[in-house]
Amino acid sequence: MTSGLPISSSAQAKGDISVLVLSEADVKACIDLRKLLDVLAGGFKALSQGKVANPARPQLDIPRAGYSLAMPAWMEGMHLTVKIVNVFEDNIVRGIPSHLATIHLFDPKTGMPICIMDGTYITAARTSGSAVLSARELARRDAKIATVVGAGVQANQHLHLLPLVRDFAEIRVCSKEFTDAQALAARHQGVVAVEDIEAAVRSSDVVCLATHSYEPVIAAEWVRPGTHVSSVGVAPPGGELPVPLVRQGSLFVETRDAFAPTPVGSCELVNLDPESGVELGEMLLGKRPGRVSDQQITIYKAMGIAMEDMVAADLAYREAIRLGKGQVISL
Repeated sequence: MTSGLPISSSAQAKGDISVLVLSEADVKACIDLRKLLDVLAGGFKALSQGKVANPARPQLDIPRAGYSLAMPAWMEGMHLTVKIVNVFEDNIVRGIPSHLATIHLFDPKTGMPICIMDGTYITAARTSGSAVLSARELARRDAKIATVVGAGVQANQHLHLLPLVRDFAEIRVCSKEFTDAQALAARHQGVVAVEDIEAAVRSSDVVCLATHSYEPVIAAEWVRPGTHVSSVGVAPPGGELPVPLVRQGSLFVETRDAFAPTPVGSCELVNLDPESGVELGEMLLGKRPGRVSDQQITIYKAMGIAMEDMVAADLAYREAIRLGKGQVISL
């Protein structure tokens, strides 16, 4: 006869749990970039509606080496999502990415692990995806020339995504080292490497900054009226985006946390009024205006938030289940 009391936790065994593991190749095969832009748009709307739990990310610093971030997020209809991303800049000389990540999905009813997936590709795709989403929504409809400044992972992802949002007559790539721009352009049909960054920016309708520069890579006076500028580089205490440009244009951000001190916020936005920025979700919901004239300069500054990882990982997981991708292991 039992007492009716709960079984002691010490007597409960977890047992084996089946967990789906998705490699980088699996994740790439399961993310359609057009769908990614759409789920990011939905995520930004939910974020601005207060539907997403997206707490501040703790940072663990490793002296003289790098740092590690934990990025959790959740909303109704999604798994609990936690990304662990390690940023070690010296990895570049070792021939491995500077940003390495895994994403973990958990059942929101029980907390049981559901899936472990590579997060390195998702980090690149969702970051560039948010910037190109901003171009889709804020660039002039007749935009014909786009320039990407940078030649790394983020620049590469921008070049995959930009043709999906406008029928550009020309897409250019520039870099501090022209040979790097040439090498990246050679990987993308129709993309042109340009050596003169100033000339490229002055004649562009869309400018995408994707560097790891500690100082501005363009000047505010290079940007002509009507241009849309996005920036995804994070390199405190300086940063790639010129502050005078932020002050003269209309600023859009993921959340107003972008105005907080680093590592949560953006170093380029320090000391600016948080009300000077419009959340991308507010604009998508029609609560705040986006582009209102062909002469307006619009600017999007990204920091990268866990909501983006959550919706991208959900997209990959659902497609993996549909296609039978990945391997199941027991934990």
